[in-house]
Amino acid sequence: MRGAERKKARIRQRLRRNSTDAEMKLWLALRARRLGGFKFIRQGKVGRYIVDFVCREKYIAVEVDGGEHADSQKDRVRDLVLASKGYRVLRFWNSDVLKNIDGVLQVLYSELCAR
Repeated sequence: MRGAERKKARIRQRLRRNSTDAEMKLWLALRARRLGGFKFIRQGKVGRYIVDFVCREKYIAVEVDGGEHADSQKDRVRDLVLASKGYRVLRFWNSDVLKNIDGVLQVLYSELCAR
């Protein structure tokens, strides 16, 4: 493993250890193919980016964000880069995941089935 790859691996490990409550709640619903049999990876690498969750089979990246991401230019650029790689990026607010996990899962499942 090259130096840059090792660094990314350490970052992904740190992100997994320091997951937010919303990320953990969603992960418990996605892990072990719990959502329609689709496989998700937590803190997966897509190109040069690390996304909260990724379903490589369906090219869907899921981000769980707080208010600091509202109107983020960096997120827009990142989404465009991921889209150029064929990924559909779904963003959910922390509060939506914590208060309405069933609705979040329904939206996510619909996207998975549509691709």
